[in-house]
Amino acid sequence: MVHLFPELAAGLEDIAQQGLYRSRRIIESPQGINLKVNGRNIVNFCSNDYLGLANHADVVNAFKSGADQYGVGSGSAHLICGHSAAHHALEEELAAFTGRDRALLFSTGYMANMGVISALLGRNDAVFEDRLNHASLLDGGLMSGARFKRYVHANVADLGTKLENAAGNKLIVTDGVFSMDGDFAPLRELAVVAKNHNAWLMVDDAHGLGVVGERGGGIVEHYGLNQDDVPVLMGTLGKGLGTFGAFVAGSEVLIETLIQKARTYIYTTALPAAVAEATRASLKIAIEENWRRDKLKQLSERFRLGADQLGLTLMASPSAIQPILIGDSQTAVDISTALLDAGFLVSAIRPPTVPQGSARLRVTFSALHEQHHVDRLLDALTKIIAGRM
Repeated sequence: MVHLFPELAAGLEDIAQQGLYRSRRIIESPQGINLKVNGRNIVNFCSNDYLGLANHADVVNAFKSGADQYGVGSGSAHLICGHSAAHHALEEELAAFTGRDRALLFSTGYMANMGVISALLGRNDAVFEDRLNHASLLDGGLMSGARFKRYVHANVADLGTKLENAAGNKLIVTDGVFSMDGDFAPLRELAVVAKNHNAWLMVDDAHGLGVVGERGGGIVEHYGLNQDDVPVLMGTLGKGLGTFGAFVAGSEVLIETLIQKARTYIYTTALPAAVAEATRASLKIAIEENWRRDKLKQLSERFRLGADQLGLTLMASPSAIQPILIGDSQTAVDISTALLDAGFLVSAIRPPTVPQGSARLRVTFSALHEQHHVDRLLDALTKIIAGRM
């Protein structure tokens, strides 16, 4: 059928020649640090299941009980007949967890970011985004119709300059923990500049929620900020909390506005109530079991020390995301493939996900990893790098 799409076929060939072609692996086991991929047992170092809750027995049992009570599908959008008691209870628990008036569930993080930005802004407004923001935030800003400006990564001075002449409603948007670099947004400074310019501040804390902060409250808790400092907080449920979906938390006025105006909330089916019940169970574990966050920190520090001894170039990351900067896309793919042959799954991250010339191996840790897993990965890297010299 290639003759029907010659231009597309040529485009695919061009992607492959640049070392940017993406392909899927078929996972034959539950999520965890040990996966079965194409019949092989491997150690997983590329999951966002930071706290190891995706296959936790209590979370799985809560999902099964929820399915017994509510069935599999939610049947409709939240505003029609899809908003169950499980959804409502989870929203209340997420609001309490984040210290906010209310929370609103979305079916995915992408939909949450698209819906929020478009609901808050129009063509007479302006949105300001960190250059390294997640694609969903960038797409949300572009599709809102507002004047779209990007500021230098984590550079509050550059942001302040761009805010000077802005008119209408102004929304500053940033990741909390940057997903490909692992560093933290300078949230205290962003909160100050937002107030000084009468702007709203929105934080996507997908990779901080459950993982960062003493109670797992994320980047906002880490910096000791509140709802007044960060009026719009987005978090996902499929990373630290191990399930699926997303939420936005904030004031009563914010949440009611989203219910009325966020198209990605209004016009989509609610996530299954069983997922909401599973998330209630995982949220409780995330709050109570501080050892998971402590262990992540210990594992990350052990890896950083070993990688430094190997002469690897790491990003300045204090999080469970520890990228190894490679540079060339094909080299990153080759090392990732060699690691897979050695029994380790580590993703090669290439443009356009990251800037040109900054391809990397994105190593992520889970509370289920042990020190010997880290040491074995470092040993494999040592052999692979030595073989390429």
